[in-house]
Amino acid sequence: MYKLIYLLLALAVTSTTFAQNSVKGKVIDAETNDPVMSATIYISKLEKGALTNFEGIFQIDNISKGDYNLVISSIGYSTRTVKVSLPSNEEVIIQLQPSAIEMEAVIVSTPFHKLQSENVVRVERETIDNLNKSGAVSLAEGIALLPGVETVTTGAGIGKPVIRGLSSNRVLIYAQGVRLENQQYGDEHGLGLSSSGVESVEVIKGPASLLYGSDALGGVLYLNPEKYAVPASTDLDAKVTYHSNSLGTETNAGFKTSGERLKFLVRGNYATHSDYETGNGMRVTNSRFDEKDFKTGIGYQDEKYRGDLRYNYNNSTIGIPEEIGEQSASKKELLPYQQIDNHILSFDNKLFFTNSSLDIKVGYLFNNRKEFEDHHEENEEEQGEEEQEEEEGPALEMHLETLNYDLKYNSAKWGNFETIFGVQGMFQTNKNFGEEILIPDANVSDIGFLAVTHYHLEKLDIQAGVRFDNRSIESREMGVFGEEEYFAPIDRNFNSYNGSLGIKYNLFSRFIARVNVATGFRAPNLAELTSNGAHEGTNRFELGNSGLNNEQNLQLDLALEYSNEHFEIFTNVFYNNINDYIFLNPANRFIEGDPVFEYLQNDAKLYGGEAGLHLHPHPIDWLHLESSVAIVKGEREDGENLPLIPATSFTNTLRVEFDKGAWFKSNYGFLTVKSVLDQENVSAFETRTPGYSLLSAGIGGSFNLNKTMINLRISGNNLLNETYISHLSRLKPDGIQDRGRNISLSVQTFF
Repeated sequence: MYKLIYLLLALAVTSTTFAQNSVKGKVIDAETNDPVMSATIYISKLEKGALTNFEGIFQIDNISKGDYNLVISSIGYSTRTVKVSLPSNEEVIIQLQPSAIEMEAVIVSTPFHKLQSENVVRVERETIDNLNKSGAVSLAEGIALLPGVETVTTGAGIGKPVIRGLSSNRVLIYAQGVRLENQQYGDEHGLGLSSSGVESVEVIKGPASLLYGSDALGGVLYLNPEKYAVPASTDLDAKVTYHSNSLGTETNAGFKTSGERLKFLVRGNYATHSDYETGNGMRVTNSRFDEKDFKTGIGYQDEKYRGDLRYNYNNSTIGIPEEIGEQSASKKELLPYQQIDNHILSFDNKLFFTNSSLDIKVGYLFNNRKEFEDHHEENEEEQGEEEQEEEEGPALEMHLETLNYDLKYNSAKWGNFETIFGVQGMFQTNKNFGEEILIPDANVSDIGFLAVTHYHLEKLDIQAGVRFDNRSIESREMGVFGEEEYFAPIDRNFNSYNGSLGIKYNLFSRFIARVNVATGFRAPNLAELTSNGAHEGTNRFELGNSGLNNEQNLQLDLALEYSNEHFEIFTNVFYNNINDYIFLNPANRFIEGDPVFEYLQNDAKLYGGEAGLHLHPHPIDWLHLESSVAIVKGEREDGENLPLIPATSFTNTLRVEFDKGAWFKSNYGFLTVKSVLDQENVSAFETRTPGYSLLSAGIGGSFNLNKTMINLRISGNNLLNETYISHLSRLKPDGIQDRGRNISLSVQTFF
């Protein structure tokens, strides 16, 4: 490991001796020939870019010899891609066509980093800034705004993504370019991440095991970190947000600066919330939480090497609600609660050759999860004993250490073929330090080999790949044989071969069809194999099954899209067949008052899709009408419905945008109605969930005060104070309702 780091640093120093090339040009309006100011020019292969000046001129230096795609985007224009070859002394003249359609962005989570319109796989993407405009309290709540994505929640502080009915270890999360590992198997375990310092989120819906390996069977949530400042600039910003429902406040500040080669950024965030209030005016006891988040990064780039070293520390104290009891606006922790420390250290390196490159990513993650229990004592003497027990330490404490690596070689183009070869893997240890043990001490190791190729013609793109994976799980014997808390040792190996084939075809102008078929797999996780204990957040006793097999699936995905200057429509249908689907099943017995659930397997299938339209009619391009629907059904081979399947939902939004006003600029306003239908297709241990509709609205804009730009935003969620319970709420069995009306006010300054 150290030798690799020294080698990369040496390459960074010596690479400055290579010849330097530049690409320069001008961006103009295709209809008026006027220069386009502040247009973004981005070289996805190098992850490097620039902005045009007042005259529409740009220049990007320190580029090695080779062929590159320039992605040019600007608000109010269609995004386009232009190919250039270096070295060249010619100035590139780029014409942008005016359009009311939102500008496209490069998709990072797919292998070849193309625009959405050029990808073989459809990917949902949204900026965190746009998600925050909705008034989302947490990152998990924000991503639930994307079509086909929902969240399993335990109160307001714990949420995790559900993609087309699959969640937990079936959805892989990437942060800072490395896979996130934080005991995500538990439904009552949150993301352990803040939206602070995250620029955008991308969602691959469907099996992404070919690119990411085990645990990506259901899809991938890819969080793109905040970009560095543009070369030769320094940025400073601060933001304060208030949420009325939970009396919550969030403060955020960031600083970043960039020279020609070296770059630096740092950002801190602190959020604290009281118990949230339901639509009937009652506060949900112990739904309070607070979160501290710190991110920093150092980057370096020249014509032959790019390096990005980033670190993220996240600390969360999250109450575990069990009832509507004492009404309080206190923010002090209350038993039972979780305390989670999450560290992510990533080192992303890229070596550039003529028309090829080598990517080397290394990540170290440390997750410390503690749970403090409530014994529900009533008198003061017993409460004092409880406080003393808390001081002695948590009832549950688990340390999860993960070292993961990702090496990919992007080969030189062979005609119309572009190919990637790669190897990925991780080494992981889980250790217990608390009195209670849910899963034993264990070691997990992964390794995977992959190859994926892309074939491009004028109207046709084909992408195909193959992959082999091996996962090894070895756990320690813990406890005394014959006793209830005994953990038998296991030593299991899981292997799988997978493949994918995707086709994108431009049927005619502006009409795109995508067909993808892929296999995926997921090895059973440590909890499914070895669990033997009660979970506070779920109120059940879980028993593992050491004989579980791989989950193996085959998914077919069809997407049709049409767009013109003022109208967009899409439909996306899928069918997902999973062999040996692992699920929890009631065992019809109790241990210490908690119902016992055991892990079993049965074949299953999920099917459904998403559809939507976006209308922005001419000449009133400031008006946007958006509508979408998401449907998913899930059932086992024996006819039983799968648990935690989202209900069918419809989302309709009226949005207005004005770039300039008398006092403000970048003005916007929106009105959204989300309607969720009854969920009657429930599993054996679920109950029917009535439907509901939620009304949201918001306005915002920015203005300059001297040399400082100030953004003001106000948004309201559940404005009609609807009393409802989401089908994916972990508090539903206790009859605890979701959050009522919430007004969010945000002030952000840029210096």
